This record gives sequence, structure tokens and C-alpha cells, in this order.
Amino acid sequence: MSEVLARRALEEIDKAARRLAVSGIESARLDAELLMAAAAGVTREAVITGSIDLSPATLSNFETMIARREKREPVAYLLGRKEFYSLDFEVNPAVLIPRPESEIVVAAALGFIAGAPDARVLDIGTGSGAIAIAIAVNAPRVRVTAVDISADAIAVASRNAQHHRVEDRVTFRRADCFEILDGGPALGSFEVIVSNPPYLDDAEIAALEPDVRGYEPRVALRAGAGGLDILRRIAAGVPQHQHLASAGELIVEVGAEQAAAVAKLVEEAGLRVVSVINDFAGHSRVVRARRSRA
Repeated sequence: MSEVLARRALEEIDKAARRLAVSGIESARLDAELLMAAAAGVTREAVITGSIDLSPATLSNFETMIARREKREPVAYLLGRKEFYSLDFEVNPAVLIPRPESEIVVAAALGFIAGAPDARVLDIGTGSGAIAIAIAVNAPRVRVTAVDISADAIAVASRNAQHHRVEDRVTFRRADCFEILDGGPALGSFEVIVSNPPYLDDAEIAALEPDVRGYEPRVALRAGAGGLDILRRIAAGVPQHQHLASAGELIVEVGAEQAAAVAKLVEEAGLRVVSVINDFAGHSRVVRARRSRA
């Protein structure tokens, strides 16, 4: 590739980054590089070194994506992909974009599964399937049931399971928490129940970045006054319907200020809080609770 083309590619990225910065995007340069890579069908490394084809089609695709990003459409939706637990996942506006905080849920579940390699796992509110699939990929003997209220989300998650070749061990069901909506049999009992449920109230949603507030599915975010509606249902439903096996563990992601309230909910449901795990910013993010042995 000529030095002239390489220089022009960097100039286009510089201009795009300035436009994104004006729109209030902190990761403007990174976003511009990622979108140029997607437009050209190459890696970000190739973009950085100038090893890309600046064809008219590439420039047209790049301009289209930059214009959408200026309106704060998330990069993950523009790319159609997001990395989670070192795995690549398809994402679209039907599903919440997986966050690093949810990797803590996976790690905690795998820690439990290390002592119970044949565990049955339930993932509530699976979305893209990221948590369920990451567990299945890293624990080859587990069987996972993953539920979501959204049929569109289940379709995305099913494709991700096929991509990672765990579709024989991950079953997707349409359900509202423990309430089955697909006409199939009731959920059984599980050694591990995991969830990254909706945990924001309306005030918190209104204060979100426009990338989240304007594009990610509200059903995966909103959880009533205090943001505890779904967490309350999960805590109450575990003992009520005997979904957690004896000595099994419930592992849930919670809002930054919710750990104490959620710990109280699960204790009132008859579970024992094992630990509360902080995220990378030091916020209490994951509550682990265990059912006593029968």
C-alpha cells in the first residue's frame, strides 16, 4: 500500500475522531479506528499501520457508521459483535451489550462448578447468552438452561451458542424469571442459578449515557422503583418453587448501591449470603448466596 493511501486513511480517522469527540464520545479515536476496520474488513492493527484498502466502498461504509455513531448508536451494535470473557458474541438492539462486570458472575459460577463439574445451571435473563455460553465453554460437563422474556433475544443467544458449539448443552427457554412462557415443561432444580437482571429504576435510566438510554432494550434495564423488582422475584422464587438444589448457589449481578438490599432479600428467602464481590471500580456488584443442605 502506498504511503499516500496510508496517510489518507489516518487523515480520515482523525477527521472522524474529531466529529465523534464533538458529539461527546470519550472513546472517539478508538471508535473511529474500530469502525474504519469494520468498513475495510480488516483488523484494528491493520488500520493503525495504514494497511487498508481505501476504496470508495470502504469510505462510504465508514461515513455511514460514523454518522450513526455521532447519534450515539453503540459501537457494538454497529459492529454487530462484542467480546465477553475472551469470547466473541453477536449483539444487536434486541439484547443488552455484555459488560465486563458480568464476567464476575461467570468467574464466580465457574468457581462453584470447579467443585461440582456436572452442575445444572440456570441463567435468568440471558440476553445474548453471554453468561450462559461463557460458563458452558469453560465448564464442559455442565448443562445450562437459559431463559429470557424476549423471543428476539433468545434467537440471538441461540446463534451464539451454535457459534461456540455448545448448543447441545445450552437450552434456551422463553420465560419471565421462573414463569415459563413457551408452553413447555416447568423449570426444574439447579445447582447454580446466575443472573444479570434488570436493576435500574426510571431515574437511573434517565441519567444514563445516550448510548444506553437511546438504544439498549428497556426490558433488560428497567426494574421498577428502587430497581429491585426482578431481583425480588428471583430471590422469592428460588425457595418458593424449589429451583435451587440443596447446597446450590445463587449468583446475581446488582446495581452499585443495591448489594445490602439484595443480601437482605435473599436472606429473607432462606438463603445464606456467602460473599459480595466488588467490580473493577470498587462497587459491590455480585451477590452470592447458598441454600443450606437438606
